[in-house]
Amino acid sequence: MARAARESARTSVWLEGKERRGGRGGQPSGLDRDRITEATIRLLDAEGLAKFSMRRLAAELNVTAMSVYWYVDTKDDLLELALDAAFGELDLPDAETDEDWRDQLRTLARAYRGLLVRHPWLSPLIGTYVNIGPNSLAFSRLVQRIVRRTGLPAHGLVAAISAVFQFVYGFGTIEGHFIARSTAFGMTPDDYFHHAMSNVSQSPEAADIVQESAELMEARGGDTVEEMWERDFEFALDLLVAGIEAMVARSAPPGGREAPSGARGTARPATTDQQPQEDPRPPSS
Repeated sequence: MARAARESARTSVWLEGKERRGGRGGQPSGLDRDRITEATIRLLDAEGLAKFSMRRLAAELNVTAMSVYWYVDTKDDLLELALDAAFGELDLPDAETDEDWRDQLRTLARAYRGLLVRHPWLSPLIGTYVNIGPNSLAFSRLVQRIVRRTGLPAHGLVAAISAVFQFVYGFGTIEGHFIARSTAFGMTPDDYFHHAMSNVSQSPEAADIVQESAELMEARGGDTVEEMWERDFEFALDLLVAGIEAMVARSAPPGGREAPSGARGTARPATTDQQPQEDPRPPSS
């Protein structure tokens, strides 16, 4: 019983021994973890997280369910592999270039949003797992390096990462789920939006807030749902970058010069004890 409890509480598939990661000895031919993970992502994209099962995956691969278990011990292991493989889709900028931190932060934020929209099943998995696969770690490490270059004091770096990437997580999650819901009804996002607004406006209790929302959306501009999302996202991202700049200015020593605004000159020299410990999880988890 104690052994079963330890196995059920296993922290991460990535903490297995390297010899186990490729599958057990004597495994069925024609399969490997990469192929199984790719099929998992295809199924999750097509049918969603709620309908995913090892049996359904085996049918997709045209093998028995036991064949899949030669390569992973549990469904959770497989979902964790799929999560990290999805992060591998991100085209990460080079942290060693002279590109301004603002531009690199915006690039990463947009890429992360796109990932969440393409794969709505990612949102509930991020945070469920510790996300220490190689692709997740590469993303997390790059985010931390870029934010260190902003000039923020060390004690504020984690909060800055949270402010930016938890915002992106929430924005991308809602956008992705809205698109998935539209697709489930056989509608475009624009059609579904107008359909939903029309129905909600018929509720006397919601009439006031619907009118206020309509006025806000008209002021925002944009002829389509996609245009409205783009304007909201970019403006919110500008607000966050401006907030980081304001906090850098506030943290400048009295009578001293404010940290320069260039890409590589913004980060203050720091001793080892000033650097925050690197969190192995992607920033939104």
